Amino acid sequence: MTNTAAASADTQVHQFEDEVAEGLPPGFGPGITGRIAFGIAIAFALFTLWTAAYGSLPSQVVRAMHVGFLLLLTFGLVANLVAKTLPGKIFFWSLGIAGFLTGIYNWVFYVDLIRRTGFLTTMDLVVGAGVVLLVFEAARRILGWPLALIAGIFLAYCFFGQYLPSPLIHRGYNFELIVEHFGFGTEGIYGTPIYVSAAYIFIFVVFAAFLERAGMLKLFNDFALGLVGGTRGGPAQVAVLSSALMGTISGSGVANVVASGQFTIPLMKRFGYRSAFAGGVEATSSMGGQIMPPVMGAVAFIMAETLNVPYAAIVQAAIVPAILYFAVCFWMVHLEASKLGLKGLPKDQLPNPWQAAREQWPLILPLAALVYLLFAGYTPVFAGTMGLSLVVVLILGTPLAARIGPFVFRVVFWVALGLAAASFAWVGVNLLVAVIVGLIAACAFFKGGRETLAICRDALAQGARNALPVGVACAVVGIVIGTLTLTGIASTFISAIISIGENNLFLSLVLTMLTCLVLGMGIPTIPNYIITSSLAGPALLELGVPLLVSHMFVFYFGIMADLTPPVALACFAAAPIAKSSGLKISLNAVKLAAAGFVIPFMAVYTPSLMLQDGGWMAEAFGYPVEVAYVIFKACAGIGLTGVGLVGFLFVRAGWLERLLFLAAGISLILTLPLTDEIGLVAGLVLVGLQFRRGRMEARKEQGLPA
Repeated sequence: MTNTAAASADTQVHQFEDEVAEGLPPGFGPGITGRIAFGIAIAFALFTLWTAAYGSLPSQVVRAMHVGFLLLLTFGLVANLVAKTLPGKIFFWSLGIAGFLTGIYNWVFYVDLIRRTGFLTTMDLVVGAGVVLLVFEAARRILGWPLALIAGIFLAYCFFGQYLPSPLIHRGYNFELIVEHFGFGTEGIYGTPIYVSAAYIFIFVVFAAFLERAGMLKLFNDFALGLVGGTRGGPAQVAVLSSALMGTISGSGVANVVASGQFTIPLMKRFGYRSAFAGGVEATSSMGGQIMPPVMGAVAFIMAETLNVPYAAIVQAAIVPAILYFAVCFWMVHLEASKLGLKGLPKDQLPNPWQAAREQWPLILPLAALVYLLFAGYTPVFAGTMGLSLVVVLILGTPLAARIGPFVFRVVFWVALGLAAASFAWVGVNLLVAVIVGLIAACAFFKGGRETLAICRDALAQGARNALPVGVACAVVGIVIGTLTLTGIASTFISAIISIGENNLFLSLVLTMLTCLVLGMGIPTIPNYIITSSLAGPALLELGVPLLVSHMFVFYFGIMADLTPPVALACFAAAPIAKSSGLKISLNAVKLAAAGFVIPFMAVYTPSLMLQDGGWMAEAFGYPVEVAYVIFKACAGIGLTGVGLVGFLFVRAGWLERLLFLAAGISLILTLPLTDEIGLVAGLVLVGLQFRRGRMEARKEQGLPA
């Protein structure tokens, strides 16, 4: 590393002081150990991108090395940022090195481990048991106690379940079998979640880091501010729109809160919103980013892999609910602003959204390419790798283009560079790599180019760091999945859900929802989804719920758990920015996120809301008619419910009127005989009465007879 690079690495803690990874302070740490951790993060990113682009290593080796890098970087950062004493730092670095060596061991002895399956050596058992213990400790350090305890209970069940009463009893498993299953097999730590982390999630996290470094967050904020900042409740509408846009590239709700909340929450407070409401708007909008296509939360990739369906199918199911979710956020903010008499921002203080888009339009190109590749049938790993490569080409080409004088020559340069970068689709990835290497070499020879190289280097490192919580969660939740496959305990839970649902599907759905919300109090969305979908997904399928809809049901409530009291991670992330109680923010967020609680239930009873199979209306009038009607019903029902929750439409509503609005909205949401008709008629009457009262009060204010 050059002196310049070393100095830059030394100051990472300051450069990234606003970026918080769960469980760890920001940055990489000071001094030589900070530079080492910084270098490890870059190596981690490059290794993952290399395996994604060329795929020359066996899947088991890739998974093991991914876990090895996760452990090395996690414990290295714990040593640098948390440990206070020299012995403590040495201890945690030793744990990290030991964790990395478990990946090397799987790589070096890959063939031997396959040959001696079922007959592991003492050294194999030491390595297997060691990686399990290290994953538990990494999860405890970076994610807290809850997830580690849950996984620990499942692991203990493998050892002691034979002593439990029926129906929990199993036949019993010895130490060697358990270690082999969890420490080496593809149904334990190295199972599907860690495969998805290595193959998909990591790439998209780095992709988001590069786009943020390139200025995408500023573009989204400027565009949102210019487009909706002047509307009623403008500052809060800006938060909703910018978070929705940010959700297209970043699937982390908490990261969105921290990143965009620094700008939107103070803006909302300055224009009259209560602190708790401002924090609630940001938390609700940011969590919605996980369901916003094209790049949804990491769960979407795990879902596609688990269900063995194209990623485009997940996006198709999510698109209407995502639009409804953010439309309801806009609606609730509008009602709150109307109730408080808040106006929009002055027009002269707003940027021109289209000018911002014109000035920064090249940033849209990699995102557009990513969307095209995802929907053209390419795998997410290929689409993500190519999208990331195009971002790198764009960033590296910018300082070179700036040194070209005449405008026509700059256009020729960009056209030639774009054609060379796009040719990967026909020539292969080697040409794209050659283009990037050539740009790196060219940028190394002048000052602005070297600064651009530093931006790319920092984005690689920060992307790897941002991926740690997700990766470690995927590793430790493999213990839970491994327990389910080894012991068969999932069938007991499934039978219980089915027995309840035979008489009442709604009750089964409520129990599944409560399971998601309770689990979500202590663990992130990814392990929440993996655990609950493994248990409840098959049960709901047996009860007639389409498989994709049942998994989306679990996914939605895993997200809602981060907004639901008492432990609402997204809301507590917004609390220090809003300078308000996390609990108060959470209560506002639950009210704002009404759509997130309603849509999953509606989709179960009317799957066409997620563009799945139609019902009787589709058979009678055609599928488009059913989809349009269901969307209309959802909008009307959630809109009326929002009026009841906020207590305002055209004028303030009394408590009785609010209850009637809630009843009308719920009637439209339900799928029972005559409920649609009752809800629609009641809603029209209530809206008409509100409108009439609003006209009367307006005439009184003008001194006219009512």
